[in-house]
Amino acid sequence: MAYVDWRIKGPQLTTCNCEVGCPCQFNGLPTHGDCRAAVAMRIDQGHFGDVPLDGLHWVSLVAWPGAIHEGNGQCLPVIDERADERQRSALLTILSGDETAPGATIFNVFASTFTTVHPPQFRPIVFSADIAARVGHFAVPGLIEASTGPILNPITKQPHRVRVVMPEGFEYREAEFAQGHAKAGEPLTLDWTSGHAHLCTMHMTPHGPVG
Repeated sequence: MAYVDWRIKGPQLTTCNCEVGCPCQFNGLPTHGDCRAAVAMRIDQGHFGDVPLDGLHWVSLVAWPGAIHEGNGQCLPVIDERADERQRSALLTILSGDETAPGATIFNVFASTFTTVHPPQFRPIVFSADIAARVGHFAVPGLIEASTGPILNPITKQPHRVRVVMPEGFEYREAEFAQGHAKAGEPLTLDWTSGHAHLCTMHMTPHGPVG
């Protein structure tokens, strides 16, 4: 099947309520029984057909009452307020998992587990990321604030670097693992101070991650 030619590439930050390392990354069950996460990206290079996406941001807040594969999840997409109507439509199509080979991207896989998708919001998004240092921050004022930092050795308090490679992953091929915090209010509440985080360069097409 032919899909619209699209591509997004740039830094991505993810933080979730699991313990650092996140058993979900290894096909395990979530630390606390449920799964809640906040994800953000800055698109340095991107397009959807002839629609340019360079420089735009998106945020996705997600939650499931149990493990992700058990379903009944909910999602709140937030699109950069600077995006015009065509760019908004393009980003929402990508985030919804449409125009994607089945199971090829995290967007398509997660979409199959949602029973509630909240109306998208178009808001200013603050974003910064230093992947090598495992330091990042993103915020949608009045909705979500999240940050990441390096895992610290409990004795020396020095940064403890962990990099995970997933040759067949549907989100990334390689990511720096970190710790993170997030706090968000209605309609999808999030609240943790020392959860899992990972940072990566997302380079995604309709057929999955590149690299």
